[in-house]
Amino acid sequence: MDGGRAVVVTGASSGIGRATAEVLAGRGVLVFAGVRRQEDARSLSEALGERVVPVMLDVTDPGSIAGAAEEVDRRLGGRTLFGLVNNAGVAIPGPLSYQPMEEIRLQFEVNLFGALAVSRAFLPLLGADRSRIGAPGRIVNVSSVGGKIAAPFVGAYAAAKHALEGMGESLRRELMAFGIDVIVVAPGAVVTPIWEKADRADLSRYDRTPLAGPLRAFREFALWESRRGYPPERIGEAILSALTARRPRARYAVVPGRPWNWTLPMLLPTRLVDRIIAAQLGLSPRTSGAPGR
Repeated sequence: MDGGRAVVVTGASSGIGRATAEVLAGRGVLVFAGVRRQEDARSLSEALGERVVPVMLDVTDPGSIAGAAEEVDRRLGGRTLFGLVNNAGVAIPGPLSYQPMEEIRLQFEVNLFGALAVSRAFLPLLGADRSRIGAPGRIVNVSSVGGKIAAPFVGAYAAAKHALEGMGESLRRELMAFGIDVIVVAPGAVVTPIWEKADRADLSRYDRTPLAGPLRAFREFALWESRRGYPPERIGEAILSALTARRPRARYAVVPGRPWNWTLPMLLPTRLVDRIIAAQLGLSPRTSGAPGR
């Protein structure tokens, strides 16, 4: 791959972001790896070498975003940015009926508004500024199976990912004016810290709600799934394909080959999927403790 190509990856301190930085750097790409802490910057530099340049970037902080864009602009020297990978994300499980609104808003701030704010800041570097040298770049939004299928107890995360995909579709059509493409990479289960962090959420605060039992069942299922997911490098390879394919797809679903992850929910009637989930998690009125009708 041409060593002159440069890509920005947000949320690069761990998981999919770090693996993507490693995959891209291994193919000769100069990676600007967005991190929020200096210790993560040092870790990336020591582990991945000179082709990975850590950049302080908090996707919820307008000043941090502007500073990162300015730093990347200086380093590019008038060249076009080859790609932007909006990977930074957060998942906080909880029932929508009871979850604090600040936790719901945070998931939208990071997973949706952060991706849009970063995209807007880097659009001139990607080719919206026609004075730059080189072909227009691409934006890759890292979504999720949850961007199409909403599981219970991760409603805010799924809603933000649904919105991310809708935003990206609209943005892709707007940016055709500049030749900038917008592509979705949607992983299924992945062995990454995002779900370890989610597991550390204090779910005991919901113990006195009628949904405590189903929530515990969902937590166990989600952890079981995440331990059997793809390694994050597999998602990094899909992101590489989205950035470099001659005719990229608009959406790449990267899902382990278990039919209940993707195939069956997409094919079966919605109400049947509802009943299957209710049976698995104990969500029927008789088993959940919720009042019946």
